[in-house]
Amino acid sequence: IVDDLLTLSTLESAPGPSLDERVRVAPLLDRLHAEADALSGGRHKIVLDAEAGFDLLGAENEIGSAFGNLMSNAIRYTPAGGEVRLTWRASASEAEFSVQDTGIGIAPEHIPRLTERFYRVDRGRSRETGGTGLGLAIVKHILTRHQAALDIRSEPGKGSRFAARFPARRIVPAVAIPENAASESKG
Repeated sequence: IVDDLLTLSTLESAPGPSLDERVRVAPLLDRLHAEADALSGGRHKIVLDAEAGFDLLGAENEIGSAFGNLMSNAIRYTPAGGEVRLTWRASASEAEFSVQDTGIGIAPEHIPRLTERFYRVDRGRSRETGGTGLGLAIVKHILTRHQAALDIRSEPGKGSRFAARFPARRIVPAVAIPENAASESKG
């Protein structure tokens, strides 16, 4: 809890993220996919559906944290045998990272409050699955700092979809990495 509160405090007091720092989305998504597989431990089908071609401008550690939080929530609230899909779609005018699951879903009356600090839909289930009740508040702050928005859609018993939508000013064409540079960095 202390770490999450410190993170929120830092996000609230720090200057906004630069438009000079490039977040290379493809390697970030590859890392998230590997983390999702590890966190799931084989209990879920994890799917990465990403279009290449565009990166983001902003703070990579913040965007990675927001995307990772959405991914880990989906895994925590999806029963074994379910699916978690990580999707990246982008154009010069808009970009969206979404996490869709076949989990337990959320009743409509809870959705407007999900990003409030310490708000929990079901306190008992939250104790079972872990978490501090601050993760979605952190996601909201990170996205706001990047002029992005969080769209939440869910249906009890059918799953949820959390989508981070970024404006054109945060989107840039992806930079191709020369093959020899990519193989050298893996070695």
